Order: sequence, then structure tokens, then C-alpha cells
Amino acid sequence: MRKEFLPFSPPLIGEDDIAEVVASLRSGWITTGPRVERFQEDFKEFIGAESVLALNSCTSALHVALAALDIGPGDQVISTPMTFCSSIHVIEHQGATPVLVDVEEDTLNINPARVEAAVKANREVKAILPVHLYGHPCEIDPILDIARRHGLAVIEDAAHSLPARYRGRMIGTPSPDDDVTNLVAFSFYATKNLTTGEGGMLTGPQEIIDQARVWSLHGMSRDAYKRYTAEGSWSYEVVLPGFKYNMPDLQAALGLHQLKRLPEMQRRRRQHVEHYNEAFKSIEEVQTPTEREHVESAWHIYLLRLNLEMLNIDRARFIEELRALNIGSSVHFIPVHLQPFYRDKYGYKPEDYPIAYREYMRMVSLPLSPSLTDDDVDDVVEAVTAIVERHRK
Repeated sequence: MRKEFLPFSPPLIGEDDIAEVVASLRSGWITTGPRVERFQEDFKEFIGAESVLALNSCTSALHVALAALDIGPGDQVISTPMTFCSSIHVIEHQGATPVLVDVEEDTLNINPARVEAAVKANREVKAILPVHLYGHPCEIDPILDIARRHGLAVIEDAAHSLPARYRGRMIGTPSPDDDVTNLVAFSFYATKNLTTGEGGMLTGPQEIIDQARVWSLHGMSRDAYKRYTAEGSWSYEVVLPGFKYNMPDLQAALGLHQLKRLPEMQRRRRQHVEHYNEAFKSIEEVQTPTEREHVESAWHIYLLRLNLEMLNIDRARFIEELRALNIGSSVHFIPVHLQPFYRDKYGYKPEDYPIAYREYMRMVSLPLSPSLTDDDVDDVVEAVTAIVERHRK
């Protein structure tokens, strides 16, 4: 057994990251400024996006996207129960109504056929908010096609999905022949494939990103960087009742070198995934994750699903035994419709989304990070194997 506890998803922070943060502190400019400008330009080039906006979280990115699209009371937004609550909170914050649909069995991503049915059954749908869960892109082309035919916007929650690809195109890169209003929100939270501690980015058409930028900083016509430089002006106008969602330079400083190392970190992450897959493929008591042929997953999360009918313990006990062996793990996610606020407000029952509910009951997220060593991954494999052998029927 390991002597030290292995965290679920430790960040990989390099000396270049630390030096850039220190340089930002010494520069005297720590809020939104030159490093945010550099990070935005680097990210825009990396993704191939038309325009980008750096923010203090992916939640903020989703929120300003909805605001910039003027989605509010009386409107409906279709999304998935299999996501973190923030994806749905932002719909509530705007006074709109979430319309949840169930997920596909293999990827647990939103099911486009159910999206189509929901659009036809609900008259006030204005947007679709799909989530690229665990780093595996959802079937975005059919969703964009639904949006095109019904005149809807699409706001992709790509919190897990940098730098995933769908049919060869990186998530966040616009389709050259796509006439759908399409925004994409990324997360740089501490556990993400690229981290700024907290932080996020919104990509999309220039006109909408410009509007989102105003929403992101108190609805002011100028941001702080432009107002407080030698070239700026003290004067500003408040044109919208905006939010305080801007990314500071301290966060961007960390992101600058993380972005440069992202391809290298992804190679290491995929090596760990292949290690897990090879080790678990012959253990029939567990199910390894899916990666469809036409996608390249970002592999943000390694989701193991327990075949509970073949074990004499439940998921909670499985996680407890992992912890006893000094292995951290988690569950992604408790479906939104099970959470008290949404359950009580909309009268949801667990069986309303049977696939999401059934799969939630048997999922465990194993440690995954480029900071893990081969020995760390071996320790996880050894722990999972030992628990299965001890509790198989």
C-alpha cells in the first residue's frame, strides 16, 4: 500500500509558471492587464477562434454568453442533467428555464435525438447548452444542425475539453461553413488540463464576444487596463448592469506557460489513460471509458464504471476502500435533477433521466494528471484490482 495519499487530480506547476507569476507581482500590474491580453491572443491562436474573452471562471463564461445573447425570463435552454451544477445555475441566474434531456449510454454526453424531441415539445427554447463531458466531445454536428433548423444558439460547455477534437476540428474552432450562433466556454480550474488556479475563456464570433466583454466588467464601456494605462482615459460609461468576471493578470501569468506545455502534458495524460485501459480491460467487474473513433478526447477525467451486479459492495464502499489504500477518487457528477434545489423547484424524480441516474450510481473517477508518475498509476491499478478481487461475487 502507498505510504502517502495520492490526490485525485494534482496540478502540474512548472518553474516557468512560477517565474511568470512572480514577474507579474513585481510588475505592479496584477489585475486585468498585459498578461491577460497575451494569454487571450495565445489562446485564440491555439484554438483558431475568431475572438476570445478571458474570465475568472468557466461559469462566468457561460453566464456572460447567455447575457450577450439576451436570454432571460420566459426563455428555455436545453441542457443535460449529467454535469456540474454551474452549467444549469447560469440559466437560472438569467431567469430562464432549463430543459434537461437524458444522455447517451456510452459517453454520457447529451443525446441529440432527445435534444430534437425537446425542441419540438417546448415552444420557448432559445439555446442549447451541451456539455463535452469528461473531455470526450459530444455529438456537436447533429446539435448544430438542430440549432440551424430551429434558429437556436449553441453555447458549448467545454470545461473538460481542452484540447479535444471532434472530426478533426478542435473544440472551440468554428466550422467555416457554420451559420449557427456558437459560443464555447472553457475552464482553467485547478484540476483542469490547463490551470490558472481559477479562470475561464469564452470563444465565439467577434460581435458577441465584444458584447460579452462589456457584460464581464460591470457593463463598462472600457476595461480597467485601458482606463489606467498612459494611453487610457479616466472617463467611462456604464451601458449594462454587468458582472465582475474579468480575469486578473496573476491568473493569466500562470496560463501563459501552461498553454505552451499543453501538448506535452496531454501526451503524458494519454499515456496514463492507456496504462489504465490495458490494466482494466480483463477485469470484467469494471467498465473502462469510451473514446469514439471520430473524436480525440481531452481525457480530463478517467471514469471507471463498476459492474455492481458482479460485486458485493456498492460504489460508496469502493471509494472508501480506495481511500483506505491512500488513493484519492471522486464522482463526476451527482446529476443535477437529484440536487434539492432543482428537484424541489421542478419536481424531478430520479427515474426522469434513467440513464444519467443509473450510471451515476456506479461511477468512480480515478486519479489522472500529467503530474502522476508511472508508479502512481501502478498504485491505482493495484488498489482497484485488490478491491475487486476482495469483493467479487
